[in-house]
Amino acid sequence: MQIKIIKLKEKAIIPKYEHDNDSGLDLVSTETVEIPSGESKLVKTGISIELPPNTEAQIRPRSGLALKHQITVLNTPGTIDEGYRGEIGVILINHGKRSFKVTEGMRIAQMVIAPVIRVKIQEVEQLSDTIRGQGGFGSTGV
Repeated sequence: MQIKIIKLKEKAIIPKYEHDNDSGLDLVSTETVEIPSGESKLVKTGISIELPPNTEAQIRPRSGLALKHQITVLNTPGTIDEGYRGEIGVILINHGKRSFKVTEGMRIAQMVIAPVIRVKIQEVEQLSDTIRGQGGFGSTGV
């Protein structure tokens, strides 16, 4: 499978897998952005992509940023639809106690390409019974 990528900015870095068996391609910031504690910012990557049919790109946090700096992707996972052709931006949020500086060239998120299954919707009057039923939100214990 192949995706097409355009560099929208000269300083943009084409995403790549850090290791052969990684599932996520690293996304890199093209700008320096300060994210105060408790706030979020849109960070640009300087790239646009064309996905194969019936796929999406999921934008996920980097575990090192989350563990060491409490920086994560706000709308995890972010979804890039197959038809989107604009610049990829990542909404980062700072859950830490200190301001965090994203620098140009910093790896800020991972992009995972995933299949999409499109379904037909059928409105019904009743759903089938299951053992679980409507139990949710901790109904099986914590």
